[in-house]
Amino acid sequence: MSTFTLKMIALIFMVIDHIGYYFEGTPILLRILGRVSYPLFLFCMVWGYHYTKSRRKYLLRLYLMSIFMTLFTFVVDRYFETDYGYGNHNIFLSMFLVGICISTIELFQKDHKKGYIALSTIFAVQLLYFILPNMIPQLKNLSGDLITGIIPNIAVNEYGFEFIALGVLMYFLKEKKEAFCAMYTLFCIYQFSIEMLNGGTAVQCFMIFALPLMLHYNHQKGRSMKYFFYFFYPAHSFLLFYLADYVF
Repeated sequence: MSTFTLKMIALIFMVIDHIGYYFEGTPILLRILGRVSYPLFLFCMVWGYHYTKSRRKYLLRLYLMSIFMTLFTFVVDRYFETDYGYGNHNIFLSMFLVGICISTIELFQKDHKKGYIALSTIFAVQLLYFILPNMIPQLKNLSGDLITGIIPNIAVNEYGFEFIALGVLMYFLKEKKEAFCAMYTLFCIYQFSIEMLNGGTAVQCFMIFALPLMLHYNHQKGRSMKYFFYFFYPAHSFLLFYLADYVF
């Protein structure tokens, strides 16, 4: 399967997941099927980051989309008042943080001095995330999910630190199939354990079904429609949000 094929499969599962997210009374099966989506997008991002000619442009594009989604979410929640709100949808932030962590680790491996500088910069940004709201009172009225879209925080993002770590592990194990499979399976078992210990319903662990699709990756790019995915992400989520709260 090419990158394009995997992205299209991930896109379909994402729509299924968000239908289950926005529309009340839908079967939990929709959310279960949706667990396949993000790991596939993350897998494609990892290989895309490996093959890209310019990592700076790649990261800049993800960061700018993160800012756009932050502003978009703010506007939607402000002008479309509902009981549950639009929700936190910012896959671009999570992928941006994965890319930053990958580059920092590789830089540290090549040059410890530059690596420490990069680590210090990341640490300073994490501090700024917590300090800035105290310096600018208006920011205290914003949720952490909105603030992190501008000042990226490794712990405060749509998927949390553990999925940032998953993306990094995917990258460094991507050419070691057995180790990759073991790592990914253990991560799914961990998700199952956490859900059970918290007394919830096991949902996230079904991301395990993304693994066979990843293993069929053929290292081909396929059709180039990267800007379509950037456009589709906010467009489909807003459409489903609007239909669920204002039409049906």
